[in-house]
Amino acid sequence: MKVKYTKTFAKQYDKANIKIQKTFKERLKLFSEDPRSPQLRNHLLKGTYKGYRSINITGDWRAIYREIQKEENDEIYAYFSFLGTHSQLYR
Repeated sequence: MKVKYTKTFAKQYDKANIKIQKTFKERLKLFSEDPRSPQLRNHLLKGTYKGYRSINITGDWRAIYREIQKEENDEIYAYFSFLGTHSQLYR
């Protein structure tokens, strides 16, 4: 699975503190190896984020992404769209 980032995600990542950025990179490596690893607590979302999935970065921080399959080459992309604390994302 290839990973892409939206502009919104990039801005939220840049605003996050260094510890969160470092932890995200570690989780992204794990995600690249096994997107359904139990450590990530990867799950489908509903409501406002219907169609998106969420992974845990820390106990409170989440990264929200959407899986999109490109028909021309059958590759699956993970488009990371949002990054923030649980309360920031799920108001």
